[in-house]
Amino acid sequence: MSNSNMRIGVLALQGAIEEHVSMTKLAFKSLKLEGEVLWVKNLEHLEEIQGLIIPGGESTVMGRLLETSGLLSAIKKFANESKPVLGTCSGMVLLAKEVYDRVVGKTSQPTLKLMDITVERNAFGRQGESFEEDLEIQLLGEKKFKGVFIRSPVVQSLGDNVKPICYLNGRIVAVQQQNILATSFHPELTDDTRLHEFFLKKVTK
Repeated sequence: MSNSNMRIGVLALQGAIEEHVSMTKLAFKSLKLEGEVLWVKNLEHLEEIQGLIIPGGESTVMGRLLETSGLLSAIKKFANESKPVLGTCSGMVLLAKEVYDRVVGKTSQPTLKLMDITVERNAFGRQGESFEEDLEIQLLGEKKFKGVFIRSPVVQSLGDNVKPICYLNGRIVAVQQQNILATSFHPELTDDTRLHEFFLKKVTK
């Protein structure tokens, strides 16, 4: 695939869509790649892209919208064809096989079940308990990455084929499983394009 026709999609059902669009455009520029970023709202849009970003938002609402739009099974097929997917915050929740909540226990919300991980949603507390933390992510180099945590999940357990790529106080906050990446935090709410650049490099491969 030539880089000139690279198209990255941002799932545009709900959540931090525009921030991911802007950050992906900046990552294209930083890597000196030609490409465009599309809003993905239906099956036709999914067919036009080579990589998909699932933003943060309300994971229960997004899961239901994925089901009713037919995108749930289509995104599974997309990822199973080894196309790169990045999920942030509730995007991580939507990628997980199992989801727990501190209050209600195991949830029955619809998820993509693409990653062999169990997550606890809202693991760091509610909206008012949001915080930022400098994170070590070896994949992105020595310089620390500013993690923005807003009602963020945490990975409680993972399968053998899932690699933890970032910890916060001993808790797993970013993982990689082959072509799929997921973070608890919001990389799109920083001015650091490195995570989006890493994702674009996966797409160019």
